[in-house]
Amino acid sequence: MNTDLPEVVSTIHQYYSCSGLVRYCKGYKYQLQQTFWIDIPITSITAVVPGCITLVPSGRLTIYSGYAWDGPSGPTIDTSDFMRGSLVHDALYQLMREGLLNISHRDVVDRLLVALCRENGMSETRAAWVYYGVKEFAQFAAERRDRRYYYAGSETVK
Repeated sequence: MNTDLPEVVSTIHQYYSCSGLVRYCKGYKYQLQQTFWIDIPITSITAVVPGCITLVPSGRLTIYSGYAWDGPSGPTIDTSDFMRGSLVHDALYQLMREGLLNISHRDVVDRLLVALCRENGMSETRAAWVYYGVKEFAQFAAERRDRRYYYAGSETVK
């Protein structure tokens, strides 16, 4: 194989341009394939992460198609009875992390997770462990912090 790589790269650069670096976040396993909404007991609040999540004063939480989340966290397995609850829980925790929903709502959010899991067929025993896990170990996930972004590519591309 006789390819002159520098010449190939130089030729390709003549035919494309891009915005530079690719910006992305790590840690997501799932991506929502269609917009999902649910009426929740957190009302009188407006919180928006454009293109991802909307919470309106009536209590309607909308999570838009394309939203990415990491599914159930901790020492657990990802089962179908946990997925809807983990989606709603992760979206609401994101609103708390971004300072759009007061962390005082955390217990309601954690109880909503358990209620959704039970509604989807999770055993009472497992649901109790889920509640204990988020109550005791998920405080850090709700605390406000800046998101860490990673970059790939070259700023020197046209």
